[in-house]
Amino acid sequence: MHDSIKIGAGVVIIKDGKTLLAKRQGSHAEGCYGSLGGHVEFGESPVDAVKREAREELGIEIGNVQFVSCTNMRKYGKHYVDISFVAEIISGEPTIMEPHKIESIGWFPLDDLPSPLFEPVRIALEAIKTGSRYFEVNETV
Repeated sequence: MHDSIKIGAGVVIIKDGKTLLAKRQGSHAEGCYGSLGGHVEFGESPVDAVKREAREELGIEIGNVQFVSCTNMRKYGKHYVDISFVAEIISGEPTIMEPHKIESIGWFPLDDLPSPLFEPVRIALEAIKTGSRYFEVNETV
């Protein structure tokens, strides 16, 4: 049994009706299609965390970062409070910088997304579509 809650921050990038997704490997939810993100480090804001993760994971700079949703998520054997944002790429071309964490990347049409989707990404895209901002995901941990 885990006895700590972690804070995750993620960002979806949407451009021309498509979203940038990365197939996860080497961590929880391996094999799921996710976006950019990771743990918020001590002393760091969630926005700073997603900007850092964008640089570390895909070598891009993001801007116009806007809040999308907050989720209390007990899934994948973990407990996270996940804060999701939407942003745009302001410089750089998405390139896999951490091949031990990312198997592949691609732009996917919003109406034809790959499966399985990483739960926070599914929720962020639903939040963008519906305007809902807070979600609870409670699966046995």
